Amino acid sequence: MAIKVYKKTSPGRRFSSVNRSGEITAKKPAKSLLRPIKKTGGRNHSGKITVRHRGGGHKRKYRLIDFKRDKDDQHAVVQSIEYDPNRSCNIALVLHEDGEKRYILSPVGLSVGQKIYSGPDAEPRTGNCLPLRKIPAGLPVHNVEMNPGQGGKMVRTAGGMARVAAKEGKMVTLILPSGEMRMVNAKCRATIGQLGNVEHSGVRWGKAGRTRHRGRRPHVRGSAMNPVAHPMGGGEGRRAGGRHPVSPTGVLAKGGKTRRKRKSSNKLILRRRRNVRTGQLVL
Repeated sequence: MAIKVYKKTSPGRRFSSVNRSGEITAKKPAKSLLRPIKKTGGRNHSGKITVRHRGGGHKRKYRLIDFKRDKDDQHAVVQSIEYDPNRSCNIALVLHEDGEKRYILSPVGLSVGQKIYSGPDAEPRTGNCLPLRKIPAGLPVHNVEMNPGQGGKMVRTAGGMARVAAKEGKMVTLILPSGEMRMVNAKCRATIGQLGNVEHSGVRWGKAGRTRHRGRRPHVRGSAMNPVAHPMGGGEGRRAGGRHPVSPTGVLAKGGKTRRKRKSSNKLILRRRRNVRTGQLVL
Protein backbone atom coordinates (compact mmCIF):
# COMPACT_ATOMS: atom_id res chain seq x y z
CA MET A 1 0.00 0.00 0.00
CA ALA A 2 1.51 3.33 -1.10
CA ILE A 3 1.84 6.44 1.05
CA LYS A 4 0.00 9.62 0.12
CA VAL A 5 1.70 12.94 0.94
CA TYR A 6 -0.59 15.92 1.34
CA LYS A 7 -0.12 19.31 -0.28
CA LYS A 8 1.34 21.90 2.09
CA THR A 9 -1.90 23.83 2.59
CA SER A 10 -1.36 24.33 6.35
CA PRO A 11 1.33 23.72 8.99
CA GLY A 12 -0.40 20.47 10.00
CA ARG A 13 -0.56 19.20 6.42
CA ARG A 14 3.03 20.17 5.64
CA PHE A 15 4.58 17.13 7.34
CA SER A 16 1.70 14.62 7.35
CA SER A 17 1.06 11.56 5.22
CA VAL A 18 -1.40 8.66 5.15
CA ASN A 19 -1.69 5.18 3.70
CA ARG A 20 -3.58 4.97 0.45
CA SER A 21 -6.66 2.77 0.75
CA GLY A 22 -6.12 0.87 -2.51
CA GLU A 23 -6.20 -2.52 -0.81
CA ILE A 24 -9.36 -1.76 1.19
CA THR A 25 -12.50 -3.15 -0.48
CA ALA A 26 -15.12 -2.58 2.26
CA LYS A 27 -15.72 0.31 4.65
CA LYS A 28 -18.30 -1.19 7.03
CA PRO A 29 -17.28 -4.15 9.22
CA ALA A 30 -19.37 -7.27 9.86
CA LYS A 31 -21.61 -6.49 12.87
CA SER A 32 -21.57 -10.06 14.16
CA LEU A 33 -17.79 -9.88 14.65
CA LEU A 34 -17.72 -6.55 16.55
CA ARG A 35 -17.33 -6.17 20.29
CA PRO A 36 -17.29 -2.99 22.42
CA ILE A 37 -14.04 -1.67 23.90
CA LYS A 38 -14.18 0.05 27.28
CA LYS A 39 -11.62 2.82 27.71
CA THR A 40 -9.53 2.86 30.87
CA GLY A 41 -7.47 6.01 30.40
CA GLY A 42 -4.47 4.04 31.64
CA ARG A 43 -6.07 3.44 35.05
CA ASN A 44 -6.34 0.18 36.97
CA HIS A 45 -9.31 -1.19 38.96
CA SER A 46 -8.70 1.28 41.81
CA GLY A 47 -8.54 4.33 39.55
CA LYS A 48 -4.79 4.86 39.73
CA ILE A 49 -2.82 5.62 36.57
CA THR A 50 -0.57 2.65 35.84
CA VAL A 51 0.10 3.50 32.16
CA ARG A 52 0.83 7.16 31.53
CA HIS A 53 -0.12 9.27 28.53
CA ARG A 54 -3.34 7.43 27.69
CA GLY A 55 -6.80 8.89 27.26
CA GLY A 56 -9.26 10.35 24.77
CA GLY A 57 -9.04 9.21 21.19
CA HIS A 58 -11.64 8.11 18.68
CA LYS A 59 -14.16 5.52 19.77
CA ARG A 60 -13.37 2.01 18.50
CA LYS A 61 -14.94 -1.41 18.33
CA TYR A 62 -12.90 -4.56 18.52
CA ARG A 63 -12.90 -6.97 15.56
CA LEU A 64 -12.78 -10.63 16.58
CA ILE A 65 -9.75 -12.10 14.82
CA ASP A 66 -9.31 -15.82 14.16
CA PHE A 67 -5.71 -16.35 15.30
CA LYS A 68 -6.13 -20.13 15.66
CA ARG A 69 -7.25 -20.93 12.08
CA ASP A 70 -8.63 -24.28 13.29
CA LYS A 71 -11.32 -25.00 10.67
CA ASP A 72 -9.51 -27.82 8.87
CA ASP A 73 -12.40 -29.60 7.20
CA GLN A 74 -13.43 -26.86 4.76
CA HIS A 75 -12.16 -23.97 2.69
CA ALA A 76 -12.92 -20.27 3.13
CA VAL A 77 -13.51 -17.57 0.51
CA VAL A 78 -12.17 -14.05 1.02
CA GLN A 79 -15.10 -11.62 1.04
CA SER A 80 -13.33 -8.29 1.65
CA ILE A 81 -10.15 -6.57 2.85
CA GLU A 82 -10.87 -4.11 5.66
CA TYR A 83 -9.17 -1.53 7.87
CA ASP A 84 -8.78 -2.39 11.55
CA PRO A 85 -8.27 0.54 13.97
CA ASN A 86 -6.89 -1.82 16.62
CA ARG A 87 -3.80 -2.99 14.69
CA SER A 88 -1.36 -1.77 12.06
CA CYS A 89 -2.09 -4.44 9.42
CA ASN A 90 -5.31 -4.88 7.47
CA ILE A 91 -7.75 -7.72 8.06
CA ALA A 92 -9.70 -9.96 5.70
CA LEU A 93 -13.28 -11.16 6.11
CA VAL A 94 -13.60 -14.82 5.06
CA LEU A 95 -16.70 -16.96 4.61
CA HIS A 96 -16.45 -20.70 5.36
CA GLU A 97 -18.47 -23.43 3.66
CA ASP A 98 -20.79 -23.78 6.65
CA GLY A 99 -21.69 -20.07 6.46
CA GLU A 100 -19.54 -18.89 9.39
CA LYS A 101 -17.72 -15.59 8.95
CA ARG A 102 -14.34 -14.88 10.49
CA TYR A 103 -11.68 -12.19 10.35
CA ILE A 104 -8.04 -13.11 9.66
CA LEU A 105 -4.88 -11.04 9.26
CA SER A 106 -4.46 -10.05 5.61
CA PRO A 107 -1.11 -10.91 3.96
CA VAL A 108 0.36 -9.33 0.84
CA GLY A 109 -1.24 -10.76 -2.31
CA LEU A 110 -4.50 -11.92 -0.74
CA SER A 111 -7.41 -10.95 -3.00
CA VAL A 112 -11.19 -11.00 -2.84
CA GLY A 113 -12.64 -14.29 -4.08
CA GLN A 114 -9.52 -16.29 -3.26
CA LYS A 115 -9.95 -19.64 -1.49
CA ILE A 116 -7.80 -20.33 1.56
CA TYR A 117 -7.33 -23.51 3.56
CA SER A 118 -6.18 -24.55 7.02
CA GLY A 119 -4.75 -27.79 8.34
CA PRO A 120 -1.92 -30.27 7.74
CA ASP A 121 -3.13 -31.06 4.22
CA ALA A 122 -3.18 -27.43 3.02
CA GLU A 123 -0.75 -26.34 0.32
CA PRO A 124 2.00 -23.85 1.33
CA ARG A 125 0.42 -20.89 -0.50
CA THR A 126 -0.27 -17.31 0.59
CA GLY A 127 -3.08 -17.16 3.14
CA ASN A 128 -3.07 -20.87 3.98
CA CYS A 129 -2.40 -21.98 7.56
CA LEU A 130 -0.56 -25.21 8.31
CA PRO A 131 1.85 -26.71 10.88
CA LEU A 132 5.46 -25.56 10.73
CA ARG A 133 6.65 -29.11 9.99
CA LYS A 134 4.76 -28.93 6.66
CA ILE A 135 6.17 -25.53 5.61
CA PRO A 136 9.26 -25.62 3.33
CA ALA A 137 12.39 -23.84 4.56
CA GLY A 138 12.81 -20.24 3.40
CA LEU A 139 9.11 -19.39 3.06
CA PRO A 140 7.86 -16.21 4.80
CA VAL A 141 5.26 -16.85 7.52
CA HIS A 142 3.26 -14.79 10.03
CA ASN A 143 0.81 -15.31 12.91
CA VAL A 144 3.07 -17.97 14.44
CA GLU A 145 1.98 -20.01 17.46
CA MET A 146 4.30 -20.48 20.44
CA ASN A 147 2.41 -23.53 21.75
CA PRO A 148 0.31 -25.93 19.63
CA GLY A 149 -3.36 -24.91 19.54
CA GLN A 150 -2.78 -21.66 21.41
CA GLY A 151 -3.32 -19.34 18.45
CA GLY A 152 -0.83 -17.04 16.74
CA LYS A 153 1.26 -14.90 19.09
CA MET A 154 4.28 -13.81 17.05
CA VAL A 155 4.68 -11.75 13.85
CA ARG A 156 1.31 -9.98 13.72
CA THR A 157 2.29 -6.39 12.83
CA ALA A 158 2.14 -4.64 9.45
CA GLY A 159 4.83 -5.86 7.05
CA GLY A 160 5.92 -8.55 9.49
CA MET A 161 7.25 -11.91 8.39
CA ALA A 162 9.42 -14.68 9.82
CA ARG A 163 11.33 -17.31 7.88
CA VAL A 164 11.67 -21.03 8.44
CA ALA A 165 15.43 -21.58 8.75
CA ALA A 166 15.75 -25.25 9.66
CA LYS A 167 13.93 -28.33 10.93
CA GLU A 168 15.36 -30.76 13.46
CA GLY A 169 13.26 -33.46 15.08
CA LYS A 170 10.26 -32.00 16.88
CA MET A 171 11.49 -28.41 16.63
CA VAL A 172 11.62 -25.81 13.84
CA THR A 173 14.04 -22.86 13.85
CA LEU A 174 12.56 -19.48 12.89
CA ILE A 175 14.24 -16.15 12.11
CA LEU A 176 11.94 -13.45 13.49
CA PRO A 177 11.64 -9.86 12.15
CA SER A 178 13.69 -8.56 15.12
CA GLY A 179 16.65 -10.73 14.12
CA GLU A 180 16.04 -13.16 16.96
CA MET A 181 16.46 -16.83 16.10
CA ARG A 182 14.36 -19.25 18.15
CA MET A 183 13.06 -22.79 18.11
CA VAL A 184 9.33 -23.52 18.02
CA ASN A 185 7.43 -26.80 18.29
CA ALA A 186 6.92 -28.28 14.81
CA LYS A 187 3.21 -28.80 15.58
CA CYS A 188 2.65 -25.04 15.97
CA ARG A 189 0.80 -23.43 13.11
CA ALA A 190 1.73 -20.43 11.00
CA THR A 191 0.18 -18.66 8.04
CA ILE A 192 2.06 -18.35 4.74
CA GLY A 193 3.02 -14.89 3.47
CA GLN A 194 4.10 -11.44 4.59
CA LEU A 195 1.52 -9.26 6.32
CA GLY A 196 0.14 -6.38 4.31
CA ASN A 197 0.29 -2.60 4.78
CA VAL A 198 4.07 -2.89 4.47
CA GLU A 199 4.72 0.88 4.37
CA HIS A 200 2.87 1.59 7.62
CA SER A 201 6.09 2.55 9.41
CA GLY A 202 6.71 5.31 6.84
CA VAL A 203 3.55 7.26 7.69
CA ARG A 204 4.16 10.64 9.38
CA TRP A 205 1.46 11.84 11.75
CA GLY A 206 2.26 15.48 10.98
CA LYS A 207 0.50 17.15 13.89
CA ALA A 208 -0.31 16.56 17.53
CA GLY A 209 -4.03 16.24 16.82
CA ARG A 210 -3.63 12.99 14.89
CA THR A 211 -1.74 11.49 17.83
CA ARG A 212 -4.56 12.57 20.17
CA HIS A 213 -7.06 10.81 17.89
CA ARG A 214 -5.13 7.60 18.55
CA GLY A 215 -5.65 7.99 22.30
CA ARG A 216 -2.15 9.29 23.15
CA ARG A 217 -1.87 12.26 25.51
CA PRO A 218 1.14 14.62 25.76
CA HIS A 219 4.39 13.26 27.17
CA VAL A 220 6.11 15.69 29.55
CA ARG A 221 9.76 15.25 30.62
CA GLY A 222 10.28 14.59 34.30
CA SER A 223 13.10 17.17 34.47
CA ALA A 224 10.64 19.84 33.32
CA MET A 225 8.30 19.21 36.27
CA ASN A 226 8.33 20.45 39.86
CA PRO A 227 9.96 18.31 42.57
CA VAL A 228 6.53 17.46 43.97
CA ALA A 229 5.48 15.86 40.66
CA HIS A 230 8.61 13.89 39.70
CA PRO A 231 11.88 12.73 41.33
CA MET A 232 13.87 14.44 38.59
CA GLY A 233 11.97 17.73 38.76
CA GLY A 234 13.03 21.08 40.15
CA GLY A 235 16.35 22.87 40.15
CA GLU A 236 17.35 26.45 39.42
CA GLY A 237 17.56 26.57 35.66
CA ARG A 238 18.38 23.64 33.43
CA ARG A 239 19.93 20.51 34.89
CA ALA A 240 20.30 16.86 33.91
CA GLY A 241 18.31 15.60 36.87
CA GLY A 242 21.13 14.75 39.24
CA ARG A 243 20.48 11.00 39.20
CA HIS A 244 19.87 8.10 36.87
CA PRO A 245 16.62 8.40 34.87
CA VAL A 246 13.66 7.11 36.88
CA SER A 247 9.88 6.88 36.60
CA PRO A 248 7.56 9.10 38.68
CA THR A 249 7.60 6.37 41.36
CA GLY A 250 11.41 6.16 41.45
CA VAL A 251 11.88 2.95 39.42
CA LEU A 252 14.93 2.96 37.14
CA ALA A 253 13.79 3.76 33.61
CA LYS A 254 16.81 2.73 31.54
CA GLY A 255 18.94 -0.38 31.52
CA GLY A 256 16.74 -2.43 33.81
CA LYS A 257 15.96 -5.99 32.76
CA THR A 258 12.26 -6.79 32.39
CA ARG A 259 12.55 -10.47 31.47
CA ARG A 260 12.61 -13.22 34.08
CA LYS A 261 15.95 -15.06 34.19
CA ARG A 262 14.41 -18.52 34.52
CA LYS A 263 11.67 -18.15 31.94
CA SER A 264 11.07 -21.56 30.41
CA SER A 265 11.27 -20.33 26.83
CA ASN A 266 14.76 -18.83 27.27
CA LYS A 267 16.38 -22.13 26.33
CA LEU A 268 14.62 -22.04 22.94
CA ILE A 269 16.29 -18.77 21.91
CA LEU A 270 19.36 -19.53 19.80
CA ARG A 271 20.26 -15.91 19.02
CA ARG A 272 18.87 -12.87 20.78
CA ARG A 273 17.82 -9.69 19.03
CA ARG A 274 20.31 -7.79 21.21
CA ASN A 275 23.86 -8.59 22.24
CA VAL A 276 23.81 -9.58 25.92
CA ARG A 277 27.00 -7.64 26.74
CA THR A 278 26.77 -4.50 24.58
CA GLY A 279 23.00 -4.18 24.24
CA GLN A 280 23.36 -3.47 20.51
CA LEU A 281 20.85 -4.84 18.00
CA VAL A 282 21.98 -7.94 16.13
CA LEU A 283 21.83 -7.44 12.35
